[in-house]
This record gives sequence, C-alpha cells and structure tokens, in this order.
Amino acid sequence: MKVYNFAAGPATLPAEVMKKAQDEFTCYQDSGSGIMELSHRGKYFKPVLEKAEANIKQLLNLSDEYSVIIVQGGASMQFAMIPMNLLNGGTADYVDTGVWSNKAAKEAAMFGNVNIVASSRETKYDHIPAASEWKSTPGAAYMHITSNNTVAGTQYQNLPTAPAGVPLIADMSSDIMSRCFDASKFDMIYAGAQKNLGPSGMAVVIIKKALAERTDNSKVPTMLRYSTYIENESMFNTPPTFGIYILSLVTDWIIAKGGIAGVEKVNNAKAAMLYDFLDSSSFFRSTVAKADRSRMNVVFRTPNDETDAKFVAEAKAAGLMELKGHRLVGGCRASIYNAMPVEGVQALIDFMKKFELENR
Repeated sequence: MKVYNFAAGPATLPAEVMKKAQDEFTCYQDSGSGIMELSHRGKYFKPVLEKAEANIKQLLNLSDEYSVIIVQGGASMQFAMIPMNLLNGGTADYVDTGVWSNKAAKEAAMFGNVNIVASSRETKYDHIPAASEWKSTPGAAYMHITSNNTVAGTQYQNLPTAPAGVPLIADMSSDIMSRCFDASKFDMIYAGAQKNLGPSGMAVVIIKKALAERTDNSKVPTMLRYSTYIENESMFNTPPTFGIYILSLVTDWIIAKGGIAGVEKVNNAKAAMLYDFLDSSSFFRSTVAKADRSRMNVVFRTPNDETDAKFVAEAKAAGLMELKGHRLVGGCRASIYNAMPVEGVQALIDFMKKFELENR
C-alpha cells in the first residue's frame, strides 16, 4: 500500500532526498563515516554548509546585504530572539493571524511594547485582516507577520509592505520556498526547517547585516545574538550537521525542479485540485475565507466531529496519514508542502469522494 504523509510538521521530505540520504547514511563520500559522525569543521562538512547557504541565496535572489544563518531551536526560538536583539526599548508591531503569530507577539511582550496592528482571532483566524485596517506604530522597531498559518489554514496571497523605515520581519516556516516573492521587501525572514526545508530542530534565518548590528551585545547572551552566528558562519558551536546536510539536499532538489517557480506551479495545481473538490462537495467544507486560503495547509470539515474522526481513521487505514486537524481547532487538515506529489493529492481526493458516497 502506498503511504502519503499529510503531516503539518515534521512533514514529508522529497523521496529523492530521502533515498540519497539513505545511500550516504553510513559513508559520506569517501570518508568511511556518516555525515553525523564527521567534524563540523572538517573538510567534508564545511562544503555542505556552504552549499546550503549558497542555494538559499540563489533561490531567493538575495543580495550581499543579507546573511543566511542556521540557528538551533526552530522558529519558536526566534519568537524570543527577535525582540531580544531588535526591540531595544521601542514598540514592535505584530499582525495576529493565527496561533504562531499570537505566540510570537506574547514572547515579544516579555521584552518591551507590542502593538497588535490587526487580528482575526475573534473569528477563529478564518481570514487575513486587510492591510487597510492595520493600525501601525509610527517609527516601530519592526513589523512582524506570519506568512502562512498552519493551524487556521490561511495565507497572505499578497505579502505586505511595512511603513517607510520600519523593518519587515516574516515567519515563513510553512511556506518558504513554495512560491515566488520579492525577498528584498523583508529585512528578516525566518523559517523552522521541518516543513519545506528539512528536519526539525533548526531555523533558517535570513537577515540584513545592518539589522543585526542594532543589537546591544551587552544585554543579549552570546548564543542568542544574530551577530554571533553571522561572524562565525553558523559555527560558533557545533551546528545541527545532519539537518544542514538534508537542507542542502532539499535545496538542491528545489533547484533541480526549476527553482521556486517550478515548485510553485506544482503547488498551485495541487491546491486547486483539492479546493475545487471541497467547493463542489456538499459533504466536506472549507472553513476559511476563500481569498485567504493556504496553498500549504488545507483545513476542512465533514458534517460533524464524529464523522471527522471516522474520516481520519479510515483515511489512515487507506495509507493517507496525519489528516487530523490541530488539537486546538479539530476538524481535518491536509498539509501539501513542496514534497507532497500530485499523486498524493489525487489519492486523497479519490478517497474523499468514496467516503462521501458511503457516509452522506
């Protein structure tokens, strides 16, 4: 039975990447050891890190203004690192569009003033507040957005701009590398790796060097300063070597697929297939505003909670894994990141059609 993994994260990885990692697991190149066993400062690993960083710069068309660094702790560590490094007694603007943006704002509030410029919390995060409704802070230390919301299933279809002179920061954990966008609009982008980039436990941070220089080093621990990672090329201490190795393979895979434009074309087709079915069904329904639907995390429901649970259980038995919605909201969720093949989405739709006929 063919198994498709629709988990929100850690999520499915490209089959070609998994096969290559398997082939090299016990002997990387001619070393006689696996990449996890090799010195992070030796001749085998350093080129892996350099390739991962170069691939990211190439894919996002980053100028020399930016540094690409790898920070352990995932995106959630960034919720605290950002205000520790950049708030500096000012006010930070946060757009509250989901569970993770809300958590980020709460962490920032531990270090200074936070202004929620807009929120869709009262409607259970079923949409992205229109930028015309935002109430920004003049001269804010930075503005923070979460580009895609894994729990609620919403996504900015058009990424915003910040007021002049205000650095724009984006948590792109669940849609980085999934669609083309102008990275130069952002002063910082960060992403937990476990959705579109590789294994869990680390974050890719893309930051303008000038922004990192704003940190008061006398008030921030060494390991929590962006400058530490920039100056030491992500190797102040032992980095997550295996995760970085997979990151290099995944970014190689994206380049081989035609870059971000190539994977975006496939992602759009997958999302259109699934949403077209949901819109035509009288049994399944989407729960978010049509204009703000995520192309990465498709959330939906059956007529009631009991049938939701039955659907998830029977789908699992059919090889369609991890379709249960987030514990905070329930329902169902299909995460269709870059590595999910079109065949997996089609298999899900075919099963949903069958389930609907049998249960309506």
